[in-house]
Amino acid sequence: MSLAAGAGTDLLDIAEEVAEAVHEGRPVVALESSNIPQGPAYPANLEMAVAIDKAVRDAGAVPARIGLLDGRILVGMTDDHLERFATTPDAPKVSTRDMGVVLAAGGPGGTTVSASLMGAELAGLSVFAVAGIGGVHRDAPQSFDISADLAQFTRSRLAVVCAGAKSMLHPALTLEWLETAGVPVIGYRCDDFPAYLSVSSGVRNPHRLDDLGDIAAAAVTHWAAGGSGSVLVTHPIAEADGIPSSDIEQALADATLLAERDGVSGPAITPYLLKAIAAATEGRTTAANRAVLLSTASLAGRFAAEMTAALGSTGGRAR
Repeated sequence: MSLAAGAGTDLLDIAEEVAEAVHEGRPVVALESSNIPQGPAYPANLEMAVAIDKAVRDAGAVPARIGLLDGRILVGMTDDHLERFATTPDAPKVSTRDMGVVLAAGGPGGTTVSASLMGAELAGLSVFAVAGIGGVHRDAPQSFDISADLAQFTRSRLAVVCAGAKSMLHPALTLEWLETAGVPVIGYRCDDFPAYLSVSSGVRNPHRLDDLGDIAAAAVTHWAAGGSGSVLVTHPIAEADGIPSSDIEQALADATLLAERDGVSGPAITPYLLKAIAAATEGRTTAANRAVLLSTASLAGRFAAEMTAALGSTGGRAR
């Protein structure tokens, strides 16, 4: 038996609202779901998911949260879906490596950036929003710990709106990896590559454009010219909401030592470090995390309208 190209589409369970928006050429923003079961305790995680969806809607787009449930890839979640994910804290965090195993088992799974991109592309979506992408870990020269997000950016043709890489990662090495892989990184009204909870990582974005329509045109042209994979659109947290990078660095150094002491590594390291940083900064990261989640979702909603127009002028999604 052989699997035809696009066979994965028979695993999709696309919400009616999302399907209608795609069919009618209206803007849609794909979202991850791992931050629901892996996020704050219920009901705060549910409230945050609802607020993110609202930010996308208020910006004029339809939210399409990706997740795994009952052997299906959900593209767009109902209130019941969100409730179920929010009240299942032991739902596994699913990366591209885990998709087949979790789908075949039929259990729930919160999709990370990489797995969410797989589902979004199967559903024909073009814009994905996430506060912080995965990247190259600081100990990667010894551990080889590089997020699956980066590899997936070379495979899935979507515009990814983000506030840079998560704070515990190495921004310069992450950008070097993306350059080698040919993944464009464009700063929207910002010269520096953001650092998730901080405005700047101290490293420059390769490109800066100040108009969302120009960024959409650049993304579509990249694909039309034969470029493969995603285009990253970066925009930082508002300065008033961010945490100084010096505070993050000190908290990260302390948390890294604790992780080594406790033997934490692999997929468990990111949530471990984030929780440790939150504790060290006396909860300031909680407020900053909420702010950047909402601002990124809102920006993605506005950008999705520009992408829809740009793709419409070329006759549809660039392939």
